[in-house]
Amino acid sequence: MADPTEFYSDAQRKIQSDQDSENLAAAMAATIVFDELQEDHSDFIASRDYFFLSSVNAEGEPTVSYKGGPVGLVQVLSPKRLAFPSYDGNGMFYSMGNIAEAGKIGMLFIDMETPHRVRVQGTAKVSKDPDLMQRFPGANMVVEVEVTSAFINCARYIHKHERVETSKYVPDEKGDQPFPSWKRIDLLQDALPGKDAGGADEAGGLITIEQYQEALEKGES
Repeated sequence: MADPTEFYSDAQRKIQSDQDSENLAAAMAATIVFDELQEDHSDFIASRDYFFLSSVNAEGEPTVSYKGGPVGLVQVLSPKRLAFPSYDGNGMFYSMGNIAEAGKIGMLFIDMETPHRVRVQGTAKVSKDPDLMQRFPGANMVVEVEVTSAFINCARYIHKHERVETSKYVPDEKGDQPFPSWKRIDLLQDALPGKDAGGADEAGGLITIEQYQEALEKGES
């Protein structure tokens, strides 16, 4: 269990005091917050095919991104260690750069059908370790996470959603995936990495940014 005096910051404790929730916050930290994954945390994480990742740069500027993939996208290597892949994206590597620079992350695993959620905080690093890379076909790098805290979070404000389908862009067992439609936008062709050369022609030809936006709004991208 977590020590409330170490788990909360001074600012957090000040607001707790203002809201008369010091005792409740201390009880929550001492009851539900662990410094390593429990079996129910690990089972839930292994069942997820997406999660939300928060990271900060060296100046403390935050970002949050959605990470999707196959079921078991995040692998539990031990109660203190997780790993997840970075797949092909828009080339910004915003989260990966933050991790390489600052290393502090938060992870939100959520089931919007049940609903249920688990929160994980940790120290992360970017890796291309061959043994880890082979666990995630199609990955361009892997993130290793040392878990510092994990806890089940109240689900009462989660709006229930119904699963419709899995993204067609999830890499298959060989790491292959369809060429994304946004990489067919005519204005981006000169900026694409070499590995994407000719991909637009093979995927159906160039499109305008307006055509992409129209498809995006219809959920057809």
